[in-house]
Amino acid sequence: MKAGAWRLLPFGLALTALFVYALLAGGGSGGTSAPPDTPPAAPRQGETSSRTAPGEGRTIKIGFSMGTLLEERWQRDRELFRAAASDLGAEVTVMAADNDEAQQIAQAEALIDQGVDVLVIVPHDAEATAAIVKKAHSVGIKVLSYDRLVKNADIDLYVSFDNEKVGELQAKAITKLVPRGKYVYIGGADTDNNANLIKRGVFNVLQPMIDRGDVTVVYDQWTKDWSPALALANMRSALAANRGRVDAVIAANDSTAGSVIQALGESGLAGRIPVAGQDADLEAARRIVAGTQTMTVYKPIRRLAEKAAELAVQLAKGEKTGADRHVNNGKTEVPSVLLEPIAVDRFNLDATIIADGFHTREEVYGPAAP
Repeated sequence: MKAGAWRLLPFGLALTALFVYALLAGGGSGGTSAPPDTPPAAPRQGETSSRTAPGEGRTIKIGFSMGTLLEERWQRDRELFRAAASDLGAEVTVMAADNDEAQQIAQAEALIDQGVDVLVIVPHDAEATAAIVKKAHSVGIKVLSYDRLVKNADIDLYVSFDNEKVGELQAKAITKLVPRGKYVYIGGADTDNNANLIKRGVFNVLQPMIDRGDVTVVYDQWTKDWSPALALANMRSALAANRGRVDAVIAANDSTAGSVIQALGESGLAGRIPVAGQDADLEAARRIVAGTQTMTVYKPIRRLAEKAAELAVQLAKGEKTGADRHVNNGKTEVPSVLLEPIAVDRFNLDATIIADGFHTREEVYGPAAP
């Protein structure tokens, strides 16, 4: 071999090596993109996952487990929360349990198994849903308690209104009108922590008056599952037990207040006995205009839904939520964000629920609304 050929050999080998490398890098098919990353293996059942916050470009998935959609307000919550989360780039899967705690637990487990990044719960039964929190945490999913507090569980965040203040607003409005007399209290579901908080607020105001002998609570009963039919039966019983001689009624929400007013109407007392409710349902607003319901408590649900969606996304990303209050749920002091409720009667109905667009003037006053 000539000396010149020896000098050319290394260059030829280098070209060959570069050609082989190019074929391997392109997969042998002319492609230029690398194969996608292999997703990390899911933890086996019983293992605790150290989930990482969703990265840029991946849609955050929120599971929304709702105890019920029977009342008007919960349908509003669902739509407002979903819209707010979507505006933040998150995807929401909603499941509602029709006031069945076993079904809610099964639905929440299904959301967990789907791999949501954060679980938002409106519990039907405040105690039973603690099992959901434990399972979510076992696979690294954080849990936000929406409006109703889950009891005896290590909830990551609670977002609601100051429900004790809701009860106080109800009682203050009615005692201003009826400083002395016989009171009926129609509570909500005793399995709902909010119902307990509302009742506590009511009696914060009533108890000093009871102690002075100005007020007598002649009937006090819970309403299982917030059922309007059971609230109606309760109010009929209250009227029968007192021969129709009652002076004021405080009902735990507007649905139960509607049943109270139905029972009063059967006895010719609708519009003559002050009645308080809460939730600012459309029918309650109409009853306030008609004069059969005295007041309701407006909880700006849009504000609640938007705040909860914002905080759920922050939890999913592992960011700080800035919760500045704590509520004891029987096991721990839960970081909480509590919004302010607003008392509404015929004097400020237009300036609150109508001005906010919660209901329109036409919806409340009818087609001939001024």
